[in-house]
Amino acid sequence: MSMGWFGAPKEEQEKQRVYFSAIDGLKKMYKDQILPVEDMFKYGNMVSPSLTDADFDAKPQVLLLGQYSVGKTSFIRYVMERDFPGAHIGPEPTTDRFWAVMHGPSERITPGNALAVQADKPFRGLSQFGTGFLSKFESSQCPCPILESVTFVDTPGVLSGEKQRIGRSYDFVKVVQWFAEKSDLILLLFDAHKLDISDEFKRTLSALAGVDDKIRVVLNKADQVDDQQLMRVYGALMWSLGKVFTTPEVKRVYISSFNDKPFREGTNAALFEREREDLLKELRDLPRNAAVRKINDLVKRTRYVKVHALLLGHLRNQMPSIFGKSSKQQELLDNMPDVFRTVQREHHLPYGDFPTIENFCAAVRDYDFSKFPKLDVKMIEQMDKVLSSDVPTIMNQFPTEREDEARAAAAAAAGASGAAAAGGNPFDAFQVVRKVTAVEWAISVGDQTKYRNIFQSASPIDGMLPGEAAKAVLVKSKLPFEILGKIWALSDIDGDGALDVDEFAVAMHLCHQAMAGSPVEDVLPPNLVPPSKRGFSPAAEDPFGTGSA
Repeated sequence: MSMGWFGAPKEEQEKQRVYFSAIDGLKKMYKDQILPVEDMFKYGNMVSPSLTDADFDAKPQVLLLGQYSVGKTSFIRYVMERDFPGAHIGPEPTTDRFWAVMHGPSERITPGNALAVQADKPFRGLSQFGTGFLSKFESSQCPCPILESVTFVDTPGVLSGEKQRIGRSYDFVKVVQWFAEKSDLILLLFDAHKLDISDEFKRTLSALAGVDDKIRVVLNKADQVDDQQLMRVYGALMWSLGKVFTTPEVKRVYISSFNDKPFREGTNAALFEREREDLLKELRDLPRNAAVRKINDLVKRTRYVKVHALLLGHLRNQMPSIFGKSSKQQELLDNMPDVFRTVQREHHLPYGDFPTIENFCAAVRDYDFSKFPKLDVKMIEQMDKVLSSDVPTIMNQFPTEREDEARAAAAAAAGASGAAAAGGNPFDAFQVVRKVTAVEWAISVGDQTKYRNIFQSASPIDGMLPGEAAKAVLVKSKLPFEILGKIWALSDIDGDGALDVDEFAVAMHLCHQAMAGSPVEDVLPPNLVPPSKRGFSPAAEDPFGTGSA
């Protein structure tokens, strides 16, 4: 297997960098609008630690789970095409600790206690499990190209029997649950000769109920059985998984052998090769999809924080001013299902956003309800704005979204012109699309992020900045109104009298060029037209009243 399969082409790498730049917008949105609510209502202490920059900046993470000797470490070595420091492969239970296999300039191993205090690593949350776990956690770093795009987490083999569970100095299931929430992909590895699911493995899989969409199943060492046995093994595996995952959806199962040896003769080599390629493609897509998943996870967290704040605000309002606080608090704890129903009806919340009653009671039981902060309605409204406006705006910056819009607009324009022109080239639509999408946007990713933050601070309405609001920002450049009017005419590409985030980026870019002494051209250069706007005609009106066209 050549790792050229894993490497992305240059244009895809550029696209991945744009995806990662969207994380900057997520950081600012979280720190400005979500984190203050978390701090006020102690969400970080009660439910989940606050997110850090390292959590946002972390590379996509792949978690490998399975019983001993199913090929977890061999899988990582196969994908990397090399050994990593600390790797030990054998038929016996060799991996007795959690390994984070990461990229580094040189080969080295970092102990867990040191990792948990490094601000640039996404492992600070593991401190909650104490030294009992941290002594069984290490990072293996090496200069492998694949690790520049993804981090692998190797786990101890899950064994059967209560002795192994009791012998651990930490809660294995809770640790796996923590890693699962932080991971972008979870691979459950099974050996074709070991399909049993032990008690501890079943508890571990049950704890992954909230991250089902990340789980993929790998039936490894499939070339070690013949065709008839493989059919029976696959059926037995699906039956076993059906006893654990009580969902109607079927998990995606990859059937192959992930090691550096050729497939055994007389087996389904073509099938195994295709399955291997499919899994490697999913790994290649992780950097791009990771940005989308971070947005998805932040949206989920925002919903949970909102419900958490509303519940605590309601509990505070039910507490007496002076006497009987202790008895009232116990009454509220005993009747927590009624509290949930009341808050749900009052604020029209989906029940799926609520925590389990047991977990919520355990989190708040030791706090004085009367000392919970008073509910700030404006902060809740701001969180609603994050969900309804800010997140969709960030999603619109993703290159695939803009390219899809550009292709649709260009194809529509080309189709219309082709229908009107007699004897026109019937393939002209494809030519137009090719020409439109071939020109890269001249505004750099860094400038896009900077302009996007300014755009958000100007309080856009439904993702659009009205003329007067945009004018208030652009006049700070102190450019003459005739120049600003010309810039507006070039920037308001669709002529709707308002700027979206892409048009605003064009306006800011032209302002900076004019401030540097460059003349403002009469026609917007093709490389400054945002991909989402290619196919539109320039606007004819501007809020500066200059009459420029």
